[in-house]
Amino acid sequence: MNKSSCRKGAREMTLLQLEILLAVAETGSFTKAGEKLLSSQSGVSHTIADLEKELGVLLFTRSRTGVTLTEAGEQILLHAREIIRQTGLISQVAASGKSLQSGTVRVGAFPSFAASRIPELFQTFRARFPGIELVLFEGNYAEVEAWIRDGAVDLGFLVHSGPDLDILQMVKDPYVIVLPPDHALGQQEIISIEQLENEPFILLSSGCEKTVLDAFQQKGLNLDARYQVAENSTVISMVEAGMGVTIVPSMILPASPAKVTVRQLTEPLSREVALAVRSREKITPAAAAFALEAVDFLN
Repeated sequence: MNKSSCRKGAREMTLLQLEILLAVAETGSFTKAGEKLLSSQSGVSHTIADLEKELGVLLFTRSRTGVTLTEAGEQILLHAREIIRQTGLISQVAASGKSLQSGTVRVGAFPSFAASRIPELFQTFRARFPGIELVLFEGNYAEVEAWIRDGAVDLGFLVHSGPDLDILQMVKDPYVIVLPPDHALGQQEIISIEQLENEPFILLSSGCEKTVLDAFQQKGLNLDARYQVAENSTVISMVEAGMGVTIVPSMILPASPAKVTVRQLTEPLSREVALAVRSREKITPAAAAFALEAVDFLN
């Protein structure tokens, strides 16, 4: 049996179906989604029903007060949003034509991302678009967010972005435990935060410490924060010198191995790094091309 006969009677999922799915999820109503998309309530309802039939799962729970996403619907919505975002970027790049032969893209990034990801990402992009100049603005989370909002950069990598920014991609950065090389807990491959209670702790206070503090607080554990430092390299150097232990995002670890022991947490912690722009509708073709390259790189 050939492919065409296997597919007979089945329809391909369309971008319109995904856009309607997103509108219904955002409004919680077939009627309001129809108004938003300039379509009828019955048309929206039939489209969702067709999509549910094609996927073989129920996307929404219906009630007199509206509709809510099912667990399967929530998972599918995440991928639908990403498809819609990337489709928009692809359209912008395709429409740009010759404008991709030159231009400038200003990129904001916080230090650990700039050190661990930007060099390879910039190198990959320049190999494909040698005529486009890349400019890096390095700063803390708040500075990168302000640069995006003020237009100082075209796009930026940050954590905890504001609701007024458009998110093009998100990637998780797991936290890890860093121990002195001769620490007894280094014999274990996986360590719980309970085992770190009352250990002399070096707290990285550059904006990512809230996740660590919350994890200890939620378990009612004592965090013996002997030192608080702002620089990533300082934290690693202090652990290497045997002054304490720490929990930090994996991106801050140096590219060249330090004399420390890195272990995973039994209950994983992570932060979400977002690629954000002020408005995806107003992004330049060169910035859209960079965003597509970054999305592929992060995946």
